Amino acid sequence: MKNSNSINVPEARQAMANMKQEVANELGITLNKDYNGNLSSKDAGHIGGNMVRKMIEAQERAMGGKG
Repeated sequence: MKNSNSINVPEARQAMANMKQEVANELGITLNKDYNGNLSSKDAGHIGGNMVRKMIEAQERAMGGKG
């Protein structure tokens, strides 16, 4: 069974980690370098949701749309 959280482009792994850290910092959420199992579901959701928002905005700009 494939993990749905796997990164399809291995070269993007570090960029995703950097984005996660950047978003967490913007939200005032402290992330540990390796393990974040103590992170609340609410905080994890805020981080993930904001990451998706940023990725959509970047894609819209790349496609010439508003964003």
